[in-house]
Amino acid sequence: MGLFKKNPDPITDRSRELNAKISALELKIKKLSEELQPGPGPGARRAAQPRSAAVSAQPEVATPRNSEPIFEKVDQKQLKAPAAPPATAQHFNELGVRKYDLLSLLERIRKQFQSPPAANPKLVNYLAAGSIQGLRPLRYEKRVARNRCVALAILLLLAFLGIFYALEHRH
Repeated sequence: MGLFKKNPDPITDRSRELNAKISALELKIKKLSEELQPGPGPGARRAAQPRSAAVSAQPEVATPRNSEPIFEKVDQKQLKAPAAPPATAQHFNELGVRKYDLLSLLERIRKQFQSPPAANPKLVNYLAAGSIQGLRPLRYEKRVARNRCVALAILLLLAFLGIFYALEHRH
């Protein structure tokens, strides 16, 4: 009957295939770069290079001038937490205690019950409308799930009525 059968997800299957292809290509690139750059002797040590320089086609010769470490720039915006809004004098009373703000409390409570915004709203629209080939629209999936729930509730109600009827006529 297929009530509890999980529907196949073509997007997940496709992402697995693409990840496998990507890993195969990365392995192939690594092998080809090793063929281009014959490694030094077993006792030699490579200089620290950024990842992009290690993949380049031209090998670099380690010289005393080039033996200094190379530092890559790191995006600091991702590492730092967002700054809290500055506390102004309006937020504190004359004793220095923070004032009770009812509107901000209601806003925080409302945000707790809202789902976070979608990272890709266009994809959400495509999924809801069923515009991706091979996927059913979400409204259809919701309807199927709702019908299953209603059928299960009716089945449970009939079972309880049957048990109640059997207990009544038993005495």
